[in-house]
Amino acid sequence: METKARDTRPYHHGNLRDALLSAARRLLESEGHSGLSLRKCAEAVGVSATAPQNHFANKAALLTALAAQGYAELETYMRLNLIDAADRDTRRETALLGYVAFAQDHPALYELMFARDRVSLDDPDLLRHVGKCFVILANISKDFGHFAGDPAKVDAKQQMFLWSLVHGYAQLLTANRFKKDDMLEAGIL
Repeated sequence: METKARDTRPYHHGNLRDALLSAARRLLESEGHSGLSLRKCAEAVGVSATAPQNHFANKAALLTALAAQGYAELETYMRLNLIDAADRDTRRETALLGYVAFAQDHPALYELMFARDRVSLDDPDLLRHVGKCFVILANISKDFGHFAGDPAKVDAKQQMFLWSLVHGYAQLLTANRFKKDDMLEAGIL
């Protein structure tokens, strides 16, 4: 009779959820989302292959938690050096440059945050962090001055315009699409 070897790695871990997220982040940066799995994270942390299931039901849940972390960090980048007393143009420039810096510093995480069908878009933690980023965006979009008409529609258009501008610029920059020196030196603003 043949018996399977039991997994003797420990189940208990001091802070397994955070350790798994850290391992997932390292795997995401080195191998991309396709090279990331709950099993690889468990192996990296040194726990049994089934231990992650106590914190993440599946890979999508893990990726959603990573994306939520990403939005929390994006908020931090957008607020870095942001002075509330500064004029709106200065706050706008600071927040947009923070957005781009985050994308450059964490390209794989940035890609995951906006990837289709990889994260649960109704996750409360993810929505909370996305909302905090949107509050910044809404604030810096006010008085942008490129649109006229109904104030409610103008605000929405300004928000979409600025988000599209910064997101598109960050996407092109992280994809290394700006090849000419004059394009590289131009910057977003």
